Amino acid sequence: MTEFIRKIIPNAKDDVLAGITTSLAMIPEVVAFAFVAQISPIVALFGAFVIGIVSAIFGGRPGLISGAAGAVAVIFVHMIQEGHAKGLLFDQPVENMGYFYLLAAVVLMGVIQILAGVFKLGKFVRLIPHPVMLGFVNGLAIVIFMAQLGMFTENTKDIFGQNMRKTESKELVYNIKDGAVTDLVSNIELFSIKDKSVVNVNTGEEVYIMSDNQVFDSKTKKVVFNIQDNGFYSVKDSGVVKSRLEGNTLYIMIGLVLLTMLIVWGLPKLTTKIPAALTAILIVTLIAVFGGIESINVGEFIRDGGGAGLNGFNELSKNLNLVELWSNLPFNLDTLKFIAPYAFLAASVGLIETLMTMNLVDELTESRGDGNKECVAQGTGNILSGLFGGTGGCGMIGQTVINVNAGGRGRLSGIMMALTLLTFILFADKYIEQVPIAALVGVMFMMVIETFAWSSFRIMKKIPKSDAFVLVIVSAVTVFFDLAIAVFVGVIISALVFAWENAKKIRARKRVSEDGKVKTYEIWGPLFFGSIQAFNDKFDVKTDPEQVEIDFIESRVSDHSAIEAIFNLVEKYKAEGKSIKLKHLSDDCKLLLYKSNPKFREVVVEDIDDPRYHLAANPEAFPKGLGEYKF
Repeated sequence: MTEFIRKIIPNAKDDVLAGITTSLAMIPEVVAFAFVAQISPIVALFGAFVIGIVSAIFGGRPGLISGAAGAVAVIFVHMIQEGHAKGLLFDQPVENMGYFYLLAAVVLMGVIQILAGVFKLGKFVRLIPHPVMLGFVNGLAIVIFMAQLGMFTENTKDIFGQNMRKTESKELVYNIKDGAVTDLVSNIELFSIKDKSVVNVNTGEEVYIMSDNQVFDSKTKKVVFNIQDNGFYSVKDSGVVKSRLEGNTLYIMIGLVLLTMLIVWGLPKLTTKIPAALTAILIVTLIAVFGGIESINVGEFIRDGGGAGLNGFNELSKNLNLVELWSNLPFNLDTLKFIAPYAFLAASVGLIETLMTMNLVDELTESRGDGNKECVAQGTGNILSGLFGGTGGCGMIGQTVINVNAGGRGRLSGIMMALTLLTFILFADKYIEQVPIAALVGVMFMMVIETFAWSSFRIMKKIPKSDAFVLVIVSAVTVFFDLAIAVFVGVIISALVFAWENAKKIRARKRVSEDGKVKTYEIWGPLFFGSIQAFNDKFDVKTDPEQVEIDFIESRVSDHSAIEAIFNLVEKYKAEGKSIKLKHLSDDCKLLLYKSNPKFREVVVEDIDDPRYHLAANPEAFPKGLGEYKF
C-alpha cells in the first residue's frame, strides 16, 4: 500500500482534476447507455463505479477509464428482453427477470475475462489491423445510433393499462367452435365465450379475457394464449409492443434533441472549461422542468418498463444481502445455456475495446501497459459488479481520451472518477429522474457523430482494396451481428489477404556451376502453406544435375506445410539418385526441420555465414522501466 501511495503522489493534482472532469463526462454517457440495455441508470452507474475503481487500482494501464460501456450494453439488450419473457412464464411469475439474468451473465463474463488474462491472451489484440479498428468504431457508432431511434417510440397499452406484450403463436391448445372452447382429444366443451369473457362451463366463473387476438388470465392479467384459426394457441413472449411517437410528443422530443445537440456542438467553441454534454443535459432539463414542457423523462421511462433493476440507492443498499438478491435466479443448466453465449460475446467485446483503448493510451503517453493484467482487473470488476447488482462494462475510449488530455496519467485519476460517481449515486439519484430522455438522445447522437471515423470515406480510394473491403465488412457485421464476431471476421479476412499476397512473393533464382555438375536454387520470400505450390513449381527434379543446392539466405521456413514441402522435395531427389543440400538456413529454421525429422541433419549444411535472427520478446514480459524502448 505504501508503494501504491508513493506512485500516485507525483501527479496527484492533475490526476484528481482529470478524474473529476472525466466523471462529469461519464455520467450522461453511462445513463444513456443504460437505456440502450433497458436497465435502470442506477444499475449502470453502480456498475461503472465498481468496474472503474477495481480496474483503476489493479489494472495494467494507469490512466485508462472503465465503466458501463455501450459496446457491452448492446449485447445484453436481447437477453434482457428474453429474460423478462421467461420470468413471466414461471410457475410463480417474476417481474423484470431479465435483470437477474443480466447479473448472472455479468459474473460469467468476468470469469471469462480473468481466464483470458491468466492464459495471457491480452497480447493478441496487437494482431488487430487498423482497417478492422476503423470498421469496429464505425459499426459501434451505427449500432448506438440505431438504438437511439427506439427512444422515438412508446409502449402500447393493453385493456388493463399495462404494457402490451407481443406474442407469437406456438402449439394449438383448445378448439373454438360456435362460441364453445373444447378439448382437442375428447371434444368436450370446457369454456364458453360471452362477449370478451371466457367462462368455465361448470362453475360459471370468468377464467380468461379476450382482447386484440390475445387471451389474458383474469387474475394475473398476463397473456396466456393467442386466438388464431379458430383455436387457442400457446404463446412465446417477444417483448413489449412499441408504437411511434406522434403529435406534440414527437415534436417536443425532436426539438429538445436538436437543442441538446446544438449546445454540445456550440459550447466548446465558446469555452472548454466545462463539459459540453453535462451542460447540455442540465440546460435542457431546466427548460423542461421550469418551462412546463411535457416531455418523457427518465423517471417515466423507468416506471413504464423501460429499465429493469434498481430504482435508487435504498434498493441498492439492500443488495448487500446476496442471498435475497440471487434468490430470484434459477441455478440450473437452462440458465447457464441461456446466459453463456451473451456472456462470452460481452467478455470478448469488452476485452477487445479495453485493449484497443489501452493501445491508444500507450501511444498518447509513450509508455506501455500490461494487457493481461488489465484483463484480470476487468474480469474482477465485472464479477463484483454483477454480484452486488450492477451491470457489466469495459474500457471506454471517449472518457479515457478526456482523462489523458486533462492530465490524468496515474491510477488516482481513475479512482477519483469512480468516487465521484459513487457520490452521485448516494446523494443525487432522484434528480436524474427529471432528465428528459431527449437530452440523453441528443448527447448520444453527438457521440455517434464524434465516434464515427468520417475519414474512412476519404481514404477508401487511397488504401488497398482489400483493406477497404475489410473496413466495410467489419462495419456491416457489427451492425447485423455483434462487435466480437465483426473483429474476428476482420482479422481472419486480413490474415487470408496477407497470406495470399505473401504467397505470390516466392521466387527462385537458378544458376548452374561452370562444370554443369551443381545447380543452385536461391529462394526468395517466405515459405509457408500459401506459397508451397509456387515453391514446388520452381524445381525440375528429372532434368536437374546430380548435385542440387537450395539456398535459403533470403527465405524463411515458417510452418509445417513448408517442412512437408521440403521433405517431399528431398525425397524426390533421393529417389532419382541425386544429392541435395539445404544451405543458409537460420537457427530457428534448422530447429524446425530437425525436430520434425532427424534425417534433415544429413542434407542441411551448417555454415558460419548462416543467418541469425534475434527476435524481440513479448513486450508485456519486459521488466518495468523498459516500456519506452521501441522494437
